[in-house]
Amino acid sequence: MTALIEALDLHRTFTVSSGLFKPKQTLHAVNGVDLRVERGEVMGIVGESGCGKSTLAKMLLGLTPPSRGSILIDGQDIGSMDRRELARRVQPVFQDPYSSLNPRRSIASIVAFPLDIVGLGSKQDRRNKAIEMLERVGLPPRFADSTPGQLSGGQRQRVAIARALVIQPEIVICDEPTSALDVSVQAQILNLLLDLRQEFNLTYVFISHNLAVVEHIATHVAVMYLGRVAELAQTTALFKHPRHPYTQALLASVLTPETGLGIPDMGLGLSFPDPLHPPSGCTFHPRCQQRMTHCSLQRPALIQDEQGEVACHLYRKTEQHVD
Repeated sequence: MTALIEALDLHRTFTVSSGLFKPKQTLHAVNGVDLRVERGEVMGIVGESGCGKSTLAKMLLGLTPPSRGSILIDGQDIGSMDRRELARRVQPVFQDPYSSLNPRRSIASIVAFPLDIVGLGSKQDRRNKAIEMLERVGLPPRFADSTPGQLSGGQRQRVAIARALVIQPEIVICDEPTSALDVSVQAQILNLLLDLRQEFNLTYVFISHNLAVVEHIATHVAVMYLGRVAELAQTTALFKHPRHPYTQALLASVLTPETGLGIPDMGLGLSFPDPLHPPSGCTFHPRCQQRMTHCSLQRPALIQDEQGEVACHLYRKTEQHVD
């Protein structure tokens, strides 16, 4: 069965300046990602800052071309798709509602803009459809002629969601859509996204660093580390029985309201990995408390079994732990 979205050996590199009179360096932002998202799923993608989540989102949207590999929508490479056709099928909801909306345009014209691009209906038809979608996301028609500066952060994000859905896409790429909002507003937006998913039969790729948010909304979760997928599983299985040491550390980092527990110790040290100089072998091995003799020499393959996928030498039976 063909997946709705499929990423095959996806790579994206950038050339980065390292300073005056120094040679430029290559940054592997996405480094061999394979991903399948079935129709109707919510694929959550989590990981530390700099792990490649947002770069992957831009590639799925067709905004950043892959350096190597391919992205398929229903089996068709998006590189061969017309830009308007791709826009009809895939739409984004970005992180910051303050910067993703044109401050000089009315709310109705912002929401209707995708319809303008593809030339659907008359001007009045497009305005009517925009107002209908605003009502569907919880904004009454009186906001149609307002500007973004007259709305709160949560209202702006509702406008961004309405803009993404007005063209009736199959796939919505949500890049940290609640991180700039208050906690109470985050819950409202998440519940709205879940309701819209059911109503419009949407497929989401939901990128976030907030594990609680991902647990609430996702059906499957992919954990990324330095440009690669470290673990992928159904949400319930991953949160109950994480297998990769990095996933275990991420879940251990979640703050709890219980008094006296203090700040959790993830066991990862104080320094972040350098994506310009990634470690050899398994890139997580310098921070891993379960590393084995050749973790620094050989990069683990992504092993697939009935529990999901995991890239870790721990799941090969012939290893020796470091003393």
